[in-house]
Amino acid sequence: MPAYDAFLLVSFGGPEGPGEVMPFLENVTRGRGIPPERLVSVAEHYYAVGGVSPINQQCRDLLAAVRADFSASGLSLPVYWGNRNWTPYLTDTVRAMADDGVRRAVALVTSAYSSYSSCRQYLDDIERARAAVGPDAPRIDKIRRFFNHPGFIEPFAESTRAALATLPADLRDDAHLVFTAHSVPVAMAEASGPGGGHRYVAELTEAARLIAERVGGGTHLHTLAYQSRSGPPSQPWLEPDVCDHLGDLAKSGTQAVVVIPVGFVSDHMEVRHDLDVEAAQSADALGLVFARVATPGGHPRFASMVTELVRERLALPDEAGPDSPVLDSPDLDSTVLDNLIPGDAGSPAALGGMGVPRQACPADCCRYAAPVGRPRGAEGTSPA
Repeated sequence: MPAYDAFLLVSFGGPEGPGEVMPFLENVTRGRGIPPERLVSVAEHYYAVGGVSPINQQCRDLLAAVRADFSASGLSLPVYWGNRNWTPYLTDTVRAMADDGVRRAVALVTSAYSSYSSCRQYLDDIERARAAVGPDAPRIDKIRRFFNHPGFIEPFAESTRAALATLPADLRDDAHLVFTAHSVPVAMAEASGPGGGHRYVAELTEAARLIAERVGGGTHLHTLAYQSRSGPPSQPWLEPDVCDHLGDLAKSGTQAVVVIPVGFVSDHMEVRHDLDVEAAQSADALGLVFARVATPGGHPRFASMVTELVRERLALPDEAGPDSPVLDSPDLDSTVLDNLIPGDAGSPAALGGMGVPRQACPADCCRYAAPVGRPRGAEGTSPA
């Protein structure tokens, strides 16, 4: 059993006042050759809501829920939080952990999927933070992907049923479920997973299927679309764009849509603006009745999932080092713990046919070289 002495939440970060918006955007895009006018345009999305991204408060709320769930389940771990792109910065948090004597931590990142920006980049940022702190930095083990965990799927299904209930009664049964995720460059999507396994789209497709089959007896038509593209037109990104897709649905006779941001853990700016403003306005112009589903990060089941994932990690044999074959064997991608939550007989740690994702990513997993000048969404091309 690994001897963890802390839990670390790693997220993207966001501004918490108008004066922080431009410094935050400059920090996110530094060295990428993003035109200043593009940053000014994105900044307006923040100013429209008072210059405050909701993501930091949602992290605070999640931490409070995780602490309570840890306590109720008998887990005694101090809880830390660090962001990739804004305060509290990850490096500062890792330094504070070292100062507190933490030697080995288990970390959850606010993204459920495989890809460079939703998994590998977080791993790289954790290692950079540890290198900056030096030899006293704790070892940090990232919790596996959780796109098919019941604690991720069930809150989405519950919220989808709630969103359907807000539609006019005569439109509910035929409402189309539109699942959305952050678009990424096609090359990044193709490189996701071990050996370039196209895992990003495969995992999104599976999560959408698992949610849809738990809603209305699985009778609703559903599709997967993408949002928040920020790359140049010459660079292929995942399609269809959600607003274009809404247009296609309207042309086909669809009258109502429920949009489910399956690629996201929390209602941050790319959900609040790109869906609640832009997609909602597109739907209205097309004559579509529109409802948007809440993300799962604030649901109690999500917090209990975090506890289950920590216990799952604790149940693994404690091998000699970070390259342990127990953690890194490619043979374990779908068989870790036989799909059951430790200590909870009969409860699945993964739904569907893709199995439990591996506990640690191979060194070549999700590697992607981003072109210089590639714009990023305000709170990341990270589908977090």
